[in-house]
Amino acid sequence: MSTIVATLGTDRARRLRAALTTLLVAAVAVSAPFYFAPFQVFQLTMVLLYAVALAGLNLLVGFGGQISLGHGAFFAAGAYTAAVMLDRYDTGHLATLPVAAAGCFLLGLGFGVPALRLRGLYLALVTLAFAVFLPPLLKRLEPVTGGSMGLTVDKLQPPAWSGMAEDQWTYFVVLAVTAVSLLLARNLLRSRVGRALLAVRDNESAAEVMGVRLSLHKTLAFAWSALFAGVAGCVYTWVIGFVSPDSFSFVLSITLLAGLVVGGLASLYGPLLGAAFVMYVPSVAQDISEAAPGVVFGLLIIAVMFVAPTGLAGLAGRVRGTAARRLIRTTTPAADDDRPSGSEPSAPPTPADPAAVDAEPVGAPPRPEKE
Repeated sequence: MSTIVATLGTDRARRLRAALTTLLVAAVAVSAPFYFAPFQVFQLTMVLLYAVALAGLNLLVGFGGQISLGHGAFFAAGAYTAAVMLDRYDTGHLATLPVAAAGCFLLGLGFGVPALRLRGLYLALVTLAFAVFLPPLLKRLEPVTGGSMGLTVDKLQPPAWSGMAEDQWTYFVVLAVTAVSLLLARNLLRSRVGRALLAVRDNESAAEVMGVRLSLHKTLAFAWSALFAGVAGCVYTWVIGFVSPDSFSFVLSITLLAGLVVGGLASLYGPLLGAAFVMYVPSVAQDISEAAPGVVFGLLIIAVMFVAPTGLAGLAGRVRGTAARRLIRTTTPAADDDRPSGSEPSAPPTPADPAAVDAEPVGAPPRPEKE
């Protein structure tokens, strides 16, 4: 039994548990739109697209060690790229995705230049300025962006052969985009680029000594992070069918960062948990207090961070570790249980010399001689 318990901690067992968990999550995700109402399916769809944006922000903040308060601007750039292409050029929805991704990647490269000289609060202020500056700029570019009125475009429509409703088809398309994006993020972190990001985050001086090019990888962190945010913004346009400057205020950037921190920094599952928090908690706050939902939302964030300083992903990890330790303690047998049933304790070893049994102890009086 002890051998079986020990085997549960091996890498092979962990991979097996991860595969089973992935299959279970996939089964739930695929079946979800057939068991929920249309509005609930819409909420799940929004959770998925927010998870893509948070996965990109996680690359920069959680794994790259840099701060950004302007990711709502990259989100808006992707959304407006898709909206302009659909409204002005009547392209298909899928054609907007690579353009939005590539455009935001280049925008992130250019915006990563300040990261080479700034860090901490100074970098946060620069990124926040970008988020504050973009909405007024979108209003000024009225011939292209529609100004304050925004742009209305067609939503995703299910093909006739699918037999699905609009909300179901949209959910599955967004689910596919999210799965590919999260898989790309995981592979990126396991690649040379990901290892370099971790090295820069932990110790820049040591990373530079090891041959890591700080300027290149800091800029790439912004670029990849902006790419994921742009993809999420593009998908947002598919789902909502409408974009306006007021939808992408700096509050969106703050909300994304708060969602990532609550979900868990430097965690592969943190973006999903944070996206669920961003989507559902404001509704709960609105139900609790219609007069001051923002206050309730802020108090809920404080409460979560007080209970789980490492985020919901860290809390889940601690609960899983505690449960595993209790399981091991309850299943590990006592020392006597390892002995086969019916066996007796082993007898003391027999001396090699039988005469030693009658040997006199050292210092003992001599025995009387036998007659």
